[in-house]
Amino acid sequence: MCACNRSVAVVVCSFMILGFSLAQKSTSAKAAAEKTGSSDAAYIAKALTAAPPGVAKAAGVVRIDKSGNVQTLRESKNGFTCLIMLNDIMCADANSMAFFDATMKKQTPPDKLGLTYMLRGDQGASNTDPTATGKTADDHWVVTGPHIMIVGTAVKDLGLPDSADADPTKPYLMWPNTPYAHAMIPVSGGAAHAIPGKAPADMKDKKEMK
Repeated sequence: MCACNRSVAVVVCSFMILGFSLAQKSTSAKAAAEKTGSSDAAYIAKALTAAPPGVAKAAGVVRIDKSGNVQTLRESKNGFTCLIMLNDIMCADANSMAFFDATMKKQTPPDKLGLTYMLRGDQGASNTDPTATGKTADDHWVVTGPHIMIVGTAVKDLGLPDSADADPTKPYLMWPNTPYAHAMIPVSGGAAHAIPGKAPADMKDKKEMK
C-alpha cells in the first residue's frame, strides 16, 4: 500500500473510531478521580477530555513539568497518552509522542504515522514557526477547534491546503515546508475551542495544573 493510501486509511479509521467512541458513556475520569489524590485527579480528568470516551477510558496520563520531567499519573492500556502541554489538552499515540518530542528538541522526527486527539481544540499556534510559544504580528497564528492530528511524512500526500494562513474549519497542513508538517483534521462532537482574544472558562484550571 502506498504512503498516500496508508494516510487516507488512517484518516478514515480515525473518524470511525471517533464516531463510535463519542456515542459511548465514559466513567474513566470519575474512576481515576476516586483512585488518586484530588490534585492529580483533577489533572487526569481534564487531560482525558482530549480524547473520545472509547479511547480515554484506557489511556495513560502524564504530567510534564517546566524542566521537561515526565511524571506518569496513570499507565496506558491502549497506547494513548493524555496530557496538558502549553495550555493545550491532547491525547496521543506513541508515534505522535515521539514526533512531539523531536519537535521540542528540534530534531528530525521519526517517519511513522501517528494519531493525536484534541477534542477540546487548541489555544492557537504559529503555522510557520514550530518553536513559537506566543502570538506575534507576523507568525500566522491559527486557532483550531476540536480536531485530530495525523503525523508522519505521508500526510504530505493527502493534498491538504498548505497556506500559512490556514482555514481551521477545514482540514489543512500545519507547519508546511518543515520536517514537522502534520495534518489537522477538524471534527464535530468535541468541546468548542477558544475564541481568539478571549480565554476559555477552564484556562485558570489549566494554568493551575501545569
